[in-house]
Amino acid sequence: MTTVQLLIVALSAIVLVGVLGAFVIAYRRSESPGRQARSWRAGLSRETRKADRSALATPMVVQPAEPDAVPEMEVTEAVATAAEDAAEEESEEPVAAMQAVEVMRVEELSPQEAGVNRRQFFTRALGATFGAFVGLNGISYLAFLWPRLSGGFGSDIDVGAIADLQTEVVLNDGSILPKFVPEARAYIVPFAESDISRSQFEGSGVVAGGLTALFQRCVHLGCRVPWCDASQGFECPCHGSKYNYVGEYEAGPAPRNLDRFAVEDQNGRLIVKTGTIIQSARAIAKTVQYPQGPSCIALNSPTAV
Repeated sequence: MTTVQLLIVALSAIVLVGVLGAFVIAYRRSESPGRQARSWRAGLSRETRKADRSALATPMVVQPAEPDAVPEMEVTEAVATAAEDAAEEESEEPVAAMQAVEVMRVEELSPQEAGVNRRQFFTRALGATFGAFVGLNGISYLAFLWPRLSGGFGSDIDVGAIADLQTEVVLNDGSILPKFVPEARAYIVPFAESDISRSQFEGSGVVAGGLTALFQRCVHLGCRVPWCDASQGFECPCHGSKYNYVGEYEAGPAPRNLDRFAVEDQNGRLIVKTGTIIQSARAIAKTVQYPQGPSCIALNSPTAV
């Protein structure tokens, strides 16, 4: 036989022995405890038990008690013992076995008594985290998609009293300092009523109370155009486009003037209509002088005219 065959035979023998051992153990455990726990009389031989029965069958004559005779109590005990032996031998039926059965009681606890186990804790924590994530994303999507009906950019914005704005944007020395309104994304700058008639903005609704609102974005590529206090104009740092303080084109690659919003005087307050953006071509005749001082940036665009 080969080595493989020997291994197979050995394994088969081991398995067989294991099965037989398990069967024997199970059988011994299944035996009645009553039969395993017989009295000491079960160890007596058959001859001894027959002798006991024959002794019981022989009539017993009780003689008058003598001084050396056996006391009556001992005779009574002997008779009782013999009767027990005879009754045990005559009974051929096995003694009924008594088997102790272990009963497991399962008591169902209420959720309040049981509390929260580890699995329930992690399941609820995961569900709460996922729910919070979905809820926050849903709110952000709704905020993005829901139309803004009032307030914010795209609506009419009250930027303040016209009288106060006029004193803010024109300083005591006559210089200009535009007021930036973040909600409107606009610069509020002065525009004299006397200059409207000789500008291209007459009747366009972009001037109210001597003020106009300029869109902060450069018309070239959309950069935010900062204010240059030295030159008294707007100068784009991205490509060098320049505008005077009323937003008229002066230099650089910008194709037109700064865009502006329609404005309205409502009971002395300036209302900027950010939903209405008005475009205008480059002005041929400028309304105000520019520059009034050194520029904040150099003209760095080769396409400037």
